Amino acid sequence: MFIGEYLHTLDLKNRLSLPARFRKNLGRAVVITRGLDHCLYVYPKKDWAREAKRHAMHASGTAAGRGLARLFLAGAMEAEVDSAGRVLIPDHLRNFAKLKSKAVVAGVASRVEIWNENAWKKYTTAIERDADAFAEKLGNIT
Repeated sequence: MFIGEYLHTLDLKNRLSLPARFRKNLGRAVVITRGLDHCLYVYPKKDWAREAKRHAMHASGTAAGRGLARLFLAGAMEAEVDSAGRVLIPDHLRNFAKLKSKAVVAGVASRVEIWNENAWKKYTTAIERDADAFAEKLGNIT
């Protein structure tokens, strides 16, 4: 399980160092794809088939299902984690997430998310502000 948030810098070659705590569970091969809220999702390659299958089930269903399947599957890229723990972020994904020089790498259960630093701050501020209302809406989840 991936948990925690870390601030990292993209180098001049668009490589991002993954947190050491995530590397063992991610392995040497990962899949990076567009995620919700304009962040990137990173999955261990060994887990990607299950995730892709889940989205592929909706690829010929409703417009919403087709759209999400396209979002997650069409933009997905396999990437290797180098010996320094860095992964290359392809241009189309870097542009999608509006990644600049700094990025937040966050563990979210079965996946890792990569966020533009300012977008993460804005998002977490809103979530922290509304957390009680969300918990009420979902029922007692704590």
